[in-house]
Amino acid sequence: MNDLIVDADVRLGDFRLDAALRVTRGSVLGVLGPNGAGKSVLLRTLAGLIPLTSGSITLGEATLDAPATGTFLPAGRRPVGLVFQDYRLFPHLSMRDNVAFGPRCRGISRRDARVLADSWLDRLDLTPLAGRQPRHLSGGQAQRVALARALAGEPRLLLLDEPMAALDARTRLDVRGELRRHLRAFDGPVLLVTHDPLEALVMADR
Repeated sequence: MNDLIVDADVRLGDFRLDAALRVTRGSVLGVLGPNGAGKSVLLRTLAGLIPLTSGSITLGEATLDAPATGTFLPAGRRPVGLVFQDYRLFPHLSMRDNVAFGPRCRGISRRDARVLADSWLDRLDLTPLAGRQPRHLSGGQAQRVALARALAGEPRLLLLDEPMAALDARTRLDVRGELRRHLRAFDGPVLLVTHDPLEALVMADR
């Protein structure tokens, strides 16, 4: 099993996040809430950017964070793909090299990483954009590249932080259906953070 099981207690100054959830393999959990509710704190905790105060995070048989046993897997070693609302593409790299970044971090040669990146660009119909830099992309194109970059790292868990918040209404409608199709093909658990109930209704299983 590759289920995500979270029993999270995170304290940051006066703010406390108390969350218990389970996301099964191949399913999408939507997390809704207003600004300041702790949605981004939850994602950053799962990604390894914020440590738990107490509790535990497990992914399949792997423990990612458990303060009681002194276990903490840092962000760079977690099998997690993260898609930000502002994409966070590397501005000096081409789309091919942006997508190849994850495989390169896993020790794959530059040539093989680029071959893998090209396969993901092809899957998301981005091959004509392979040599472009982010400043030459539309919002929808940048969002798809960010998804390709996250998936090329072969994550076991996918985290989406308001993935369509930066898109205009028309582009958001087009990208939503496409993103849903790719999420259905992802084998691991997915956590979708959004403030939009309609987006959660369309994208998430629960």
